[in-house]
Amino acid sequence: MDSNTKIYDFVIIGSGMGGLLSSVLLAMKGFSVLVLEKNHQIGGSLQVFSRDKCVFDTGVHYIGSLDAGENLNQIFRYVGILDKIKMKRLDDDCFDLIRFPDGTEIKHGQGYRNFKKHLKLSFPEEERAIDLFCDKIQEICDYFPLYNLEEDSAETYTKNPDILEISAWKYLESITENERLKNVLVGSGPLYAGDVDSTPLYVVALIMNSYLKGSYRMIDGGSQIAKLLTKRLHELGGDIFKHQEVCGAEFEGKNIVSVRTKCGDVFRGKNFISNVHPKLTVDIFGKDNFRPAYRRRIQRIENTISSFMLYLTFHENSFPYMNYNIYVYSKDNVWKTVEYNEQEWPEVMFVCTSATRNQGIYAESMSVMAYMDYKEVAEWSETFNTIAQKGERGNEYELFKRKKEEQMIDELEKTFPNIRQSIKSVYSSTPLTYKNYIGTEDGALYGIKKDYNDIMFSKINAKTRIPNLYQTGQNLVFHGILGASIGALVTCFNFVDGKQLIDEIKNA
Repeated sequence: MDSNTKIYDFVIIGSGMGGLLSSVLLAMKGFSVLVLEKNHQIGGSLQVFSRDKCVFDTGVHYIGSLDAGENLNQIFRYVGILDKIKMKRLDDDCFDLIRFPDGTEIKHGQGYRNFKKHLKLSFPEEERAIDLFCDKIQEICDYFPLYNLEEDSAETYTKNPDILEISAWKYLESITENERLKNVLVGSGPLYAGDVDSTPLYVVALIMNSYLKGSYRMIDGGSQIAKLLTKRLHELGGDIFKHQEVCGAEFEGKNIVSVRTKCGDVFRGKNFISNVHPKLTVDIFGKDNFRPAYRRRIQRIENTISSFMLYLTFHENSFPYMNYNIYVYSKDNVWKTVEYNEQEWPEVMFVCTSATRNQGIYAESMSVMAYMDYKEVAEWSETFNTIAQKGERGNEYELFKRKKEEQMIDELEKTFPNIRQSIKSVYSSTPLTYKNYIGTEDGALYGIKKDYNDIMFSKINAKTRIPNLYQTGQNLVFHGILGASIGALVTCFNFVDGKQLIDEIKNA
């Protein structure tokens, strides 16, 4: 395509959740929109793959806030996809199970009432601490009006920035001396890479609250959300082009007029929205167009840890389907697992069985996630392999994967003693897979790391110094499907009436 083709109101780089939702919201308001995606498959972390006729999620294994009336439920309802999503609600009494090395298992129930009930059964002497924790989680969420589908409120985190600087772990220490309870309350820490020395309480609050308000698995994978948003965009007259990796931009004065892709195409627009990592955004649009202080800060920002994923398919009718997730720990201090000992890896595993249509009592497959530092695969960092751009990483890399697969299965056997008999086939992915598909330099699970010690250091604004360039996605507020969706709203508020849009979503 040449520069004489259509001039879009918005050109969006990246088809992750933030980019797709932004595209639909803007198209619903009458703007012409184009989304450019570098990969063969749209959706960012919503991408899936298939092995042995089993569909595996690459990044989104369950989603919160989907009960009737909750924020993500209303957003999906507003854009017209809610009734088309095939999903399965996880068990009321246990959507997450926290398992400790001594075999103790403690349930997280859906809804604050159920959540408290099961915790108080396990810790009857800690009722006050459990109540305080739940009250604090909900109190902090109230400081984020957009999270509650409100345009503004009397008290917000912008008016009270100290809310962002509360250490999650230090707060736990202030309400209880019971070490096991502390670890249970934040036992789902791999949802946000929870760490004793850095994780802010607000991150725990926003994410835990969302899962307590409706946790669901996507039947046959989360890519259906991306496909439904893409279909909706097409219905609204928008375009989305795959295999279009944006590598540069042309300017007239201070404004961007077009972007070019690696295959030589040029796409023109009035406004541009980047749904890729801020570091990559700076590279694409030219370092000289951003303030030196901003560039230095972006380069120094630390990303969250990456992961190793194990994917298992099972022999027919051999392993039970679990309508809940398990967080399996090999050490009692659950938030001391991000900085892990390689000799004791994996120190924590997230385990879930996949939901399929007409789900019976047996599972077809299982996904298992463990933290992995990018340095473990750094020697293969110059290799590249995706569906769109095939490549080889070599025999040593494959041997590395086989070794890690065996370590994880060995650890799984401690929880499921006969699991090897059920396994039909084994597949895996490493931080390099996330790096190539998602586009973060070290395959970060959740984008930029939020650190209560210097929370403003990792703050990313939707507006940039370039007048017609904006950012969206999980790095604006918090990560995950809900976080990226709220990031899309933040970005769109620069172009539409925020109060009107929020009212329309709430009343959808």
